[in-house]
Amino acid sequence: MAEVDNGRVAPLERRERIRRQILADGFARVDELARAYGVSVMTVHRDLDALVTEGWLIKLRGGATANPSALLTASVPDRTKAMRLEKAAIAAAAAAEVHQGQTVFLDDSTTAMALVPHLIERAPLTVATNFLPVVAQLGEVSSVDLIVLGGQYQRIQDGCYGVQTIDAVRALHADVLFMSTTAVLDGACYHRSEATLMVRRSMIEHAARTVLMIDHAKFGRPAPHLLGRLDDFDLLVTDAGLDPDDEAEVRQHDIELIVAAPV
Repeated sequence: MAEVDNGRVAPLERRERIRRQILADGFARVDELARAYGVSVMTVHRDLDALVTEGWLIKLRGGATANPSALLTASVPDRTKAMRLEKAAIAAAAAAEVHQGQTVFLDDSTTAMALVPHLIERAPLTVATNFLPVVAQLGEVSSVDLIVLGGQYQRIQDGCYGVQTIDAVRALHADVLFMSTTAVLDGACYHRSEATLMVRRSMIEHAARTVLMIDHAKFGRPAPHLLGRLDDFDLLVTDAGLDPDDEAEVRQHDIELIVAAPV
């Protein structure tokens, strides 16, 4: 978090900085915001409450996260910056699931995209994805057979979606799928985009093993479209910021859990 001149930021400017920070980083703690801006915890809570009312944020235990609806138009570079260290840790731990010669589905999440360097290290592999930033990174890697899942191009998501994409998935079978989602709540996974969700459901149906890669800020927040129950997946990899109550909730379900060490 950037240093702030304590007491010199006007309330509306402070609130706007908090809004931009949480949209960029994905999550912020109340106590850290209070220290950074030199204000009380109650003042931060009032700022967050105002931003919740405006539709930007969702308050969680001890902090706040971006409202999935507010993130719907976030660009891929912005999504890549959010929770960058957590995504790197998750990818490093999830990489143990990759073995030479496999066929891998990679969804259109920036969390799964963090796995790309590990896939190159573990090649030869076949990788199928609808996410064009992954295509750009793997296109010149001779040891990776790359399958581009085409369809209707969506500029903001920088990926392909729709019936043609789903048909392309159905023509394949993957040994393992790496994917993320917008939110985990009450033992279920949700996503903010119906088009994205439909492609991911098809990938799940055509993969022998499914690996969820979800940073801790996504637990406890809502999103509109149900992807599936935690019990429907084989493995969940998250980061060390996972709240103990959220961890206890996950362990009640029939899914293996790995909490990745920081990198």
